[in-house]
Amino acid sequence: MASEELGTVISTMEGPTTISFSFVVLNQKVRKGQFVQVKSGSGIVLSSVTEITRANRYFERAESVSEYEKNVPMGQSFPTEEWEYVVANVRVHGIFEGDNILRSTFPVAPGSKVVEADEGLLKKFLHLDDSGLEIGNLQHHSLPAKISMGRLLQKHLAILAMSGSGKSYLTSVIIEEMLDRKMESGRMAIVAIDSHGEYTGFRSTQYGKSVEVISAKKFKIAFRRVTPQLLSEWVPEMSSTQLRELVPIMEKLRAEKKEKHEAYTLEDLISRIESDMADKKKDNVKRPLISWLSELRALRIFGTGDCPKLEESVAPGRLTVFDLSEIENARKKQIMVSYLCRRLFKLRKKEKIAPFLLIVEEAHNFAPEKAERKHALAKSPIITIAREGRKFGACLCLISQRPVQLATTALSQCNTNIILRITNPFDIDHVGESCEGIDRAMLDSITTLRVGEALLVGEAVGSPTFVKIRRRKTSFSAKGKDLEVIAKRFEEQNAKKKEDVEAFL
Repeated sequence: MASEELGTVISTMEGPTTISFSFVVLNQKVRKGQFVQVKSGSGIVLSSVTEITRANRYFERAESVSEYEKNVPMGQSFPTEEWEYVVANVRVHGIFEGDNILRSTFPVAPGSKVVEADEGLLKKFLHLDDSGLEIGNLQHHSLPAKISMGRLLQKHLAILAMSGSGKSYLTSVIIEEMLDRKMESGRMAIVAIDSHGEYTGFRSTQYGKSVEVISAKKFKIAFRRVTPQLLSEWVPEMSSTQLRELVPIMEKLRAEKKEKHEAYTLEDLISRIESDMADKKKDNVKRPLISWLSELRALRIFGTGDCPKLEESVAPGRLTVFDLSEIENARKKQIMVSYLCRRLFKLRKKEKIAPFLLIVEEAHNFAPEKAERKHALAKSPIITIAREGRKFGACLCLISQRPVQLATTALSQCNTNIILRITNPFDIDHVGESCEGIDRAMLDSITTLRVGEALLVGEAVGSPTFVKIRRRKTSFSAKGKDLEVIAKRFEEQNAKKKEDVEAFL
């Protein structure tokens, strides 16, 4: 079927050039962000509409319009509709010569006809994959946005948006697509670090058999796996002298327990430091060590074994959710995420677990750009996965509502970004600097995106593309509710309690 004609290329002071041109719109079906094509001598030029201008010569002079409108609307006195015209500005992406996509090296001719982009060419240009993850539809096109899992995730993904713009909804869509994949298409394990309990509802859906939710209160770290160097990272105040004293004590204790086939605990280490450093001359080393280790013990996060055993929980086609919503202690969260990242990456390098996608909600809290070491204990292992993970099938999905506060090193390693609505000017500028291929017009469009609309940029697609996110297949509700619902429920619960008390009396 022939593509519908949309307009005619015009000659202006600015073009046509090899990177842009303008065309007069024949009908009002053209939309900003829509892909179009023009036939040229070298092949088919694929482009997208960056802006649309509507003009009318009758309304160019403000003083004339003002005077005429005082008496009779101009439309009744003059044929204004006949003089209205619409011009679309277009950005050139490339030229198709057969099956090859080449850089445009010669402008299209004025007078050339502009038509809707052919879906087959569009699929090739955007690297869409019939067996990919369907996150929605291309905006202004009926073409499903089926993104190759490898292109989307292997070099890491960042989902950036202000609060309430649909970050968790989009992530749920991606999780659904990954859980639906068949073995022959290639499946990954999914691990979600869930700060607010957004994904715990998956266990009560049709995917329930493939979902495991781990409460932070049940999470345990096998203390035998904790090295002196790791302890020093979790206790940034520790000096090199204190670490030097700690190393032989831990090594000796580990050797003794290993010989007896026993697991040793943090309590054992504290007792051994007390006995081995009884000399008062070492009080300036011992006392701080005991104090710091006692603080770690108070977190009640260390045990004789790991819980859960990641080797069993992390499997292809399964979702493991670590629910951090029940704990308030920020340091405990940091240590949990730090250990999880290190352990997952180590197991993956040894191929003891499946290739995985690690989803980190509120990533700017765990890998902040500017923060003291004690407030960013998880930053180093997250950056390590960001730098080296793609070689081993360890993929990251960083989700943040404050891109400017997210570690630049981690964000820059995310070769694909899905950007929903952002209005903070500092965040917008940061996104523009860190994401390749976004021009000023696209940055301005980010502030006007509605819930469910996103800009897909980077490795996953051939060009920045606007996408309408599809509806979820699951129907569970996240923990966040509308303010009106929360207020109403609170009053209803209080009224019921009051009635129960009065009935009892």
